[in-house]
Amino acid sequence: MASITVKKIPEELYQRLKESASMHRRSINGEIIYCLEQVLRSRRLNPDEYLLHADGLRKEIGLPPVTEELLRKAKALGRP
Repeated sequence: MASITVKKIPEELYQRLKESASMHRRSINGEIIYCLEQVLRSRRLNPDEYLLHADGLRKEIGLPPVTEELLRKAKALGRP
């Protein structure tokens, strides 16, 4: 298994890492590995899949579909 050394970690970042490791009952090394896995394993969103999912959620909670007219009205309401 490979090893790396990280130098010059800003103190604030190190403290946040240390707190997170403690909160999750991991070593600092374990927390670093976990954080790297979360960032590097995340997948890019497919816009079409995302919109389909959003449409499904809107239907589930009974909201109307998003239309150009709905967006125009929402923008107008937000302006003084």
